Amino acid sequence: MEQIVETQTTPDRRRLRGAKMRAAVFVEKGRIVLEDKPVPDVGPLDALIRITTTTICGTDVHILKGEYPVARGLTIGHEPVGIIEKLGSSVTGYHEGQRVIAGAITPSGHSMACLCGCHSQDGAGTRHGFKAMGGWRFGNTIDGAQAEYLLVPDAMANLAPVPDTLSDEQVLMCPDIMSTGFSGAESGAVRIGDTVAVFAQGPIGLCATAGARLMGATRIIAVEALPERQQMARRLGADEIVDFSRGDPVAEIMRLTQGRGVDVAIEALGRQATFEGALRVLRPGGTLSSLGVYSEDLRIPLDAFAAGLGDHRIVTTLCPGGKERMTRLMNVVASGRVDLGPLVTHRFKLDDIEAAYDLFAHQRDGVLKVAITP
Repeated sequence: MEQIVETQTTPDRRRLRGAKMRAAVFVEKGRIVLEDKPVPDVGPLDALIRITTTTICGTDVHILKGEYPVARGLTIGHEPVGIIEKLGSSVTGYHEGQRVIAGAITPSGHSMACLCGCHSQDGAGTRHGFKAMGGWRFGNTIDGAQAEYLLVPDAMANLAPVPDTLSDEQVLMCPDIMSTGFSGAESGAVRIGDTVAVFAQGPIGLCATAGARLMGATRIIAVEALPERQQMARRLGADEIVDFSRGDPVAEIMRLTQGRGVDVAIEALGRQATFEGALRVLRPGGTLSSLGVYSEDLRIPLDAFAAGLGDHRIVTTLCPGGKERMTRLMNVVASGRVDLGPLVTHRFKLDDIEAAYDLFAHQRDGVLKVAITP
């Protein structure tokens, strides 16, 4: 396979001060539009990267629909691949012109959360009535990656160099959906020989399926109705498919497991029905690993929860970030053990990002992920 390495000539860095760039900006509920914004100034610990490839996430669609609140005028996006354009005066170990990625979560490395070993919750607090936002800053509390340039805070904790042998699209899933999907299996403590059910085979669910396989699960049951996603799930490690459009997925999974249930159920959609289904298929002592972003209150049925006596575990995970996590994920890609390149089904220029949002938000034409290139 021919590898694609970014070789485009960079602009004169001296011209960036006061310059403008194109960026996808949240205006109001139902409107993310392309606007001109100033190229960010670079602080001592920051890095400015020129975006070469980015993408749209399901969380961005929650923002578009007004289901997750962000400030008006914020640049959206949190999955950057790019080239270092300018380094802060205190940043060492990197050089301008270097290809890098940064995770959707950008821990500082020195906060209380980081020192407690919970890097994803760096900066957690209450905002807009939500808690535990953690280190998710791009497109949430600071300007994000759907732009020509991105300012990366705490660059030495977050920038991971991209090997020359890997293309932009090969590493595009690392900043968020690969990290998130894999964490569903990791947080669920999947063990060799486990039976795992993954509810929903969108991009996150597909990565959870791949992660469960890497963790040692020997039977993976994927819950999905769309044929193209069923096919991709099998490609990434699913052993059996349960089509929820043809019947009750809980009953089918219990039939497939002879009434035992599964060791780990991963919920990757963020809805009451899938959360409850994942809980109902657990064996006694099983783990529900929740990856969904929920837009309304969840309910835990008394019977499914065994009145609190079933030794069940319910664990949630915010996408792990930081340069070490990104490096490990790129190592997995480079090893050939997982190929997530086929998840990119559509490609758009940044100038056409509003059309990309329309396609992705309405899930038309078999879309899984879109690649956006300035």
